Amino acid sequence: MARIISVVNQKGGVGKTTTTINLAAWLKEFGQKVLIVDIDPQGNASSGLGINPREVSKGIYEVLIDPNTRMGEVIKAHQPNFHLAPSTPDLAGAAVDLVNEENREYKLHENLQEVIDLYDYILIDNPPSLGLLTINGLVAAREVLIPVQCEYYALEGLSQLLNTINLIKEHLQPDLKILGAVMTMYDSRNKLSNAVFQELYKFFPERIFRSVIPRNVRMAEAPSHGLSIKDYDLESAGSKAYKRLAQEIMWHNQNK
Repeated sequence: MARIISVVNQKGGVGKTTTTINLAAWLKEFGQKVLIVDIDPQGNASSGLGINPREVSKGIYEVLIDPNTRMGEVIKAHQPNFHLAPSTPDLAGAAVDLVNEENREYKLHENLQEVIDLYDYILIDNPPSLGLLTINGLVAAREVLIPVQCEYYALEGLSQLLNTINLIKEHLQPDLKILGAVMTMYDSRNKLSNAVFQELYKFFPERIFRSVIPRNVRMAEAPSHGLSIKDYDLESAGSKAYKRLAQEIMWHNQNK
């Protein structure tokens, strides 16, 4: 059965999609079968793996809305053992379309049951909001990974996110737990980055990943080529950082 990790932060531009793609790429490199589920209407995880969401005939939107569309129908292979369930622009209207549906918070969870035994890891890339799509992404998961950008407003809204996670755990998904926070866009020369890192311990005293993701130009270039940083520049600082993060997450699974 797959280990389902939801990558969540309601703030935009914190490296959420970058983390999803590059963590998946390294998990695959370590022999894991990985599926990315892109439930962000912006479709950045899809485009970052070379798939244009506007050219996708069926994606996650159809899976959530149409009971006749199965998850297996929409999954595309990026590489062997590295697959994607893509977003489409229609996903922007999913929250409205689902609002009167029974068990609307469980739609993604229900559909993932079809493929849960086919993968070792399923990573869910969520929208930068705490709306119905993100709630689906949290209810479908067992673990939450929170990328936190090393900048002044990084911790703004973090309490709200943690409260939402606690409410979902209390009312919708009792098995949900926080895997941890990962620092992104870190610059060791910047005093602010170090200050944010220290402040984060107040929110996550027991679980901040030691793997810190640096600011890296090559990592910013990789999505325009439809590649992870591992496949774009294996020896870059960003690639090495995500390699360490993947190792930490796999180690955590073995030792929990």
